[in-house]
This record gives sequence, structure tokens and C-alpha cells, in this order.
Amino acid sequence: MNDRHDLEVILHSGVPIVVIETVAEGRFLELLTELASSVLPERRRPLFRWSITDGLQRVDLDLPPQRHNIDPADVLGQIRSADQRGIYALLDFHPYLQDPVNVRLLKDIAVAGASSGKTILLISHEIDLPAEIKPYSASFEIRLPSPEQRRKAIETQLDRYRQDHPERRVEVDQKALDMLVDNLRGLTLTDTERLARNAIYQDGAITASDLQPVMRAKYELLNSDGALSFEYDTTAFAEIAAFSKLKVWLNQRRLAFSSERPGNLDALKGVLLIGVQGCGKSLAAKAAAGVFGVPLLRLDFAALYNKYHGETEKNLRAALETAEVMSPCVLWVDEIEKGIATGVDESGTSRRILGTFLTWMSERRSEVLVVATANTISELPPELVRKGRFDEIFFVDLPSPTARGDILSIHMRKRGLDAGSFDLPQLVDLTDGFSGAEIEQGIVAALYAAHALDQDPALAHVVAEFRKTRPLSVVMAERVSALRAWAKDRTVPAD
Repeated sequence: MNDRHDLEVILHSGVPIVVIETVAEGRFLELLTELASSVLPERRRPLFRWSITDGLQRVDLDLPPQRHNIDPADVLGQIRSADQRGIYALLDFHPYLQDPVNVRLLKDIAVAGASSGKTILLISHEIDLPAEIKPYSASFEIRLPSPEQRRKAIETQLDRYRQDHPERRVEVDQKALDMLVDNLRGLTLTDTERLARNAIYQDGAITASDLQPVMRAKYELLNSDGALSFEYDTTAFAEIAAFSKLKVWLNQRRLAFSSERPGNLDALKGVLLIGVQGCGKSLAAKAAAGVFGVPLLRLDFAALYNKYHGETEKNLRAALETAEVMSPCVLWVDEIEKGIATGVDESGTSRRILGTFLTWMSERRSEVLVVATANTISELPPELVRKGRFDEIFFVDLPSPTARGDILSIHMRKRGLDAGSFDLPQLVDLTDGFSGAEIEQGIVAALYAAHALDQDPALAHVVAEFRKTRPLSVVMAERVSALRAWAKDRTVPAD
């Protein structure tokens, strides 16, 4: 089956109102026009197009628009009173469905039913149909392009580039082309052609370097609610101290994010990283995307919440759908306990959000690895942390002496300091109980202190800053100790 066949079936079914929610308005109108011209004469009906800017226009005969029918109520009144059968495509009519006069006129047309031979097509990016009209309506959805259609669209753009630049030889990396075909899934044909054209015309080639810009552009097209953000800077575990067990776990599962995944391997669900604040959980999420070589999306629960009933869950579903279309990807949910609480609020929004998220985690089949981080286990609902929700729960503890030495070296090197000129064993001892973030901040503070004194940064400056610092493990010793005790026999150490 195809779009044209499905549209023909629904137009001849006698349904008086057909809802088409699409951003590919031009593509649908082309499809409609092609279908109208190919129908046998005895079954053919006049085809009309209406917009608030042009009014009503008969398009199968290419007649000029009737601008006196610009008003929504006027055009509906004309359609209702007309003796002629016809198909009426009303563009962006959704704002006028709030007017009771328009609703009544639509219902009058619908009640006449198949005997009138009139079909109203409501075409817009989003349509909330009034309850009075829903029993008389059906929906039609344009299919997204198949892999074969996406490949053909890319090859068409390659041919156009060759025609425009006959003097140049177009470089096509076959593996990059296959990945581009896969990465463009979930987009309309128009958007697929546009992104492919941008990738090709930028440098006259399709190579691996085109994939990341294409994914960024795809994300910008898909995400409109602000709950998801595209993290442009992922990292590598080589730039992060510790996390040895998590590194092994991720590397063992790299095959799951490739086209060569064996059929007997289940899709990955995700990992939950619980631990002391400032010990690198967020960096580990970024590194997970780096290990798999896929985009990193960050889900902000705070941006989901809406005061209107049901809107928060709708926002979450939209964000998760975007993540699925962006797959393969890593979905990073930072401080998940702040978005999914165990308490019972007055509206029950938190419980509905939890239910929506858990249902998605259980039912999804797309290659989306969830990496959730949490600082406080007591605030996480049992339904989320039970076995089977995540593939594994890792505990990120305060860094060991070896890890502290690596952290010191990494942050000194990032700031142009020679770690070999500092007494690292002394600094490792001084930072016992420090988190990675606290070690980094100590080095930053030492640099400021040295510059304020117009001196070169030296060991004395770093030592002074660490001695002044009271780490979180001291300030909130009871809470940190309780967290470490809870995790001892319940989680896998990340390092």
C-alpha cells in the first residue's frame, strides 16, 4: 500500500470530514492533485483549495481564487448550500474551529453525509477537532519516507550537484551514505531532501564528517518544546578519571548500537548512575554518547511541566518521540529525582509523569540508551529502581587516591600546568574525601590566587586552597555516609 492508495480509499469511503495533521502541506497538496487528475471521469469530483489569504479556488481547472470567500463562515456557508459535489481542502483552518458558527456549519455539511458528495479536508500542523464533529471524521497520515525513498532522495541531490558542478568529482563514502540514509529517518521527504542537499553542497561530498551536522539540523527540525537539548560536546572516557567498570560495561555493549547487532541481543534500556554530588555522573553520561558515537540529548523535566491538566504528560511524550526519531542516541536525564518525585501532589502530575516514562521505557524498541543520574536515592520511586527498569545501577563514589591523582593531572593539563612540577602525592593526600568537582575548583581557585599576587601558579597556591576547603563529605557527612551504606550491596561500583 502507499499514500496515494490510502488517500483514494478514504476519499471514496463517504467520510465527510478528513483531518490531515502534517507539516508537509505542499507534499499533500501535490498528492491530492495527482489523485484528482487520475480518477476516472465518472468518479471525478471538483477539487477546491481554501486559505485565509486567497479564499476559495478550484485547482483541478486552475481557476483564479474567489477572494470574496476569504471569511471562514462564508466559505463554509457556500459549501453547505452548493449543489455541486466536491473535495474541499481547507488550509490552516484550526484557529476557526473555536467559533461555534463554524462548528455548526461543519456539522451541517457532515450530517448531509455521503449523499451530498462533499468531503472537507482539514489540513494543518495540529488540529484539535471539536467533540461535535469527531463522530463524522477520520484521519489521514502521510507516511514518512522509507529507507529506499531516503536513499533515492540523497542520490537525486547528488545528481543535481554533479549537473551544477560538472568539473568536480563527487566523493561518496559508501558507509557514510548508508549511515546518512539511516540518520534521516523520521523526517518528511522535503526535509530529507533539504538536509541531504546541505550536506552535499557544503563540500561536494558525503563523508563521515557530514553526519554530526545533519543530526544537529535534524534535531532543530524536530524539537520545538525546549524540553530536550542537543548536547554538542560529548567527551571520551580517556578524559575522565575512574569509572573503570562502567567503561567496560559500555564497551561490551557497543555492538548494540550498530547495524551489525545480532538478533539474539536485546536492545539496551539504560543505566542509572547514583552517587555523591560532583563525582562525575554528568561527565559519564556525555562519555557514554562518545563511546557509542551517537548524539547526546538532555531531557529537562523542569521544562516539561505545564499548569494545564494533561499538558505535562503530552510534553513528555513529544520529547520521548523526538528521542526515538533521533535514535540511535543517548538520552541523558540529569538529576531524575527532581522530575519524578515519590510524594503525592494535588494534581497527581508527578505520578502520571512517572507512569508515562516507565511505560515508554518498557515498550520502546528504538535504540535510545537512557543514562539517568541521581544524587538522592530516597527520593526515587521504587518502580523506577526495581530490577528490569534499567540494565544496571552504578554507584559513583568519592574518587580513590589513584583517581584523585588522575583528576589533578587532567585539570592541570587543561589549564596549561605541568602536573610533573607539582607534588601530586601530597595533593592526593590533601584531597582525601574531595569530589572531582571540588578538586577542579581548588585548582581554579589556586590559579586566581596566583594571578592576583602576580605570581606563577605553584604548589603552595594549590595546597592553600585545598586546606581552606571543607568538602561535601565533611559538610554533609551523615547524608554521604548513608548514601554509601545504601549503595554497598545494592549497586555496582562504577570504578
